Amino acid sequence: MSGQLAIVGLGPGPADLLAPRAAAALESATDLIGYGPYLDRVPPRAGQRRHASDNRAELDRARHALRLAEEGHRVAVVSGGDPGVFGMAAAVFEAVEAHPPWRALTIEVVPGISALLAAAARLGAPLGHDFCAISLSDNLKPWETVLARLRAAAGAGFVIALYNAASRARPWQLGAAFGALRGVLPGDTPVAFATAIGRPDEAVSIATLSDADPARADMRTLVIVGTAATRAIPRPDGSCWLYAPRSASPVTA
Repeated sequence: MSGQLAIVGLGPGPADLLAPRAAAALESATDLIGYGPYLDRVPPRAGQRRHASDNRAELDRARHALRLAEEGHRVAVVSGGDPGVFGMAAAVFEAVEAHPPWRALTIEVVPGISALLAAAARLGAPLGHDFCAISLSDNLKPWETVLARLRAAAGAGFVIALYNAASRARPWQLGAAFGALRGVLPGDTPVAFATAIGRPDEAVSIATLSDADPARADMRTLVIVGTAATRAIPRPDGSCWLYAPRSASPVTA
């Protein structure tokens, strides 16, 4: 098959945080496919076709991209952050597994800066010891599974990065997640809200688990929940850096 498919991570948003390899894949593509707001981040190029779709249409989007590649096009599927971290890479390979002829295609996953890395860099070093990422979306898994993973990760001493913390369709999950974590972690555990990192409307705030307000988050927010070992370093302007010491965090359960 002559077509090619690149699954491209756009990073957190700013052009200077887009990897050169990702920029090259976007520039060489004949067709761009992705969620509309992500496609809007890519500068238009003459002759390049765009195929926007709804945020919940990942598998249909993947199949569309693979069909275009099968026809001989150079296709780039765009993801925010890194395509392998709650991004489009998994959807593409799910489609490939179900349709063996697509296994002959040339497919490349082009990495990007994930939201957890961009947020952590802005905050200091909150991922300095063992950490994990958990999506609060229950679209593809039961909510009880989400809660079980949250409690297990907190009890094992992992810093937790929460993806898909809130949206108009899922306004309650973050509050429920905080409630579950309060049963495991101390009330003074730091919680960071990082919204639209690197973009003009960037907002970063830090609270404790006992007073963390879910209303601070929207669909652009990455939430980082520390551990009992997480440290805050106050700064003269009233802000602070967060860091996790490289020594092991104490296990709470």
